[in-house]
Amino acid sequence: MGVLLVVLFLIVPIVEIYVIVQVGQEIGALPTIALLLVESAIGAWLVKREGRRAWQALKSAVGTGRLPSRELADAALVLVGGTLLLTPGFVTDVFGLFLILPVTRTFARRALGWFAARRASALVARSSVTRNSARTVPGEVIRDKDRPADGGAGERSPE
Repeated sequence: MGVLLVVLFLIVPIVEIYVIVQVGQEIGALPTIALLLVESAIGAWLVKREGRRAWQALKSAVGTGRLPSRELADAALVLVGGTLLLTPGFVTDVFGLFLILPVTRTFARRALGWFAARRASALVARSSVTRNSARTVPGEVIRDKDRPADGGAGERSPE
């Protein structure tokens, strides 16, 4: 997981810079900067709107006493999508929009559920193997016939 994060933190900025430079060469520097600012403003507005909707849905689910799994997933996706939208760049904006827009968030939620289930089953399998191998100790139980039945915790005679 750590290697994936390092790769993402190295590769994503390089890709973003490359795409910004390519767009800048096609439409010019000032229109590119203006486009990035407009995308950030639209992203902030979308995050505010969808974040409010996700919060209301979460409160409603908790208020009715049901498990808010879908609502929590939506809130997490809006948070990550908002972070991506507010990050300068065109590539992160595309992924941010995918996570924030209600139409595409359904697909992102399914992918998140699939990933979480897969990760959880791998962790359970790994922990059960570790737990079983760590707790199994070969040996036998030997009972001492001279010890009292209470394990020696009874009264002792003064010496």
